[in-house]
Amino acid sequence: MNIVILGSGNVATHFAHNFQNKGHKITQIYSQQKANAQALAFTVNAASVSDTAAINLEADLYIIAVSDQVISNMVSALPADLRGVVTHCSGATDMAILAKFNRYGVIYPPQSISKNKETDFSLIPFCIEGNTYETFNLLFECIHEMAPKSIPCDSVQRLAIHIASVFANNFSNALFQISCEILEQHNLPFDLIRPIILETAEKVQSRLPNEVQTGPAIRNDTNTIKKHLNFIREQDDWKQIYQLLSQEIVKRKS
Repeated sequence: MNIVILGSGNVATHFAHNFQNKGHKITQIYSQQKANAQALAFTVNAASVSDTAAINLEADLYIIAVSDQVISNMVSALPADLRGVVTHCSGATDMAILAKFNRYGVIYPPQSISKNKETDFSLIPFCIEGNTYETFNLLFECIHEMAPKSIPCDSVQRLAIHIASVFANNFSNALFQISCEILEQHNLPFDLIRPIILETAEKVQSRLPNEVQTGPAIRNDTNTIKKHLNFIREQDDWKQIYQLLSQEIVKRKS
């Protein structure tokens, strides 16, 4: 399969390498930043382009791997009569944004992907959607060979996964940072709580979160909760977060 990658960042890089490793040909890497396109293109023996007018119109698959805010601009810049299937990789963007094309779909990896960190696609349940049965099958078979945990997923389900991922990943990381700052204020290293973070993450690999919930809120330990709130009394935002999350835990227990 001849593939054009539209983008040169984290997701684009991993898609380019994984598709090439499975025997597909990356014909072009597109980026507005010429140097970025060239850098990625060099690693997969592809041509680099920085002008949408130079994009190959005869590829089998086009992967729009850019930030959500730029997808619509990329779609507008592409001709509607592309021969191949046009896809994006976003969790929060409806497939309908690609409706100007004859064949289109979504290949969304619900994973935080970094350019310089190894990511094993075989462990990621890619979410696949296509505008027709035939398009879905083509995309699913193509992705399934390198990501066998892939699943069919419509735009509403994909958005649900994206929101759930924000709660589980982005928000939890923000809480890690608050924890880090509380410790730093008292000359303590973040290393002290890395084991408990890992312990919780490992528990939810085999059990549901509500089955492994611990802490003063689940025990209805109001004395400890008051001590905690008093300890962070000068940080109104942290107090609000603590109270809201404690209320959520108590609510789910009852």
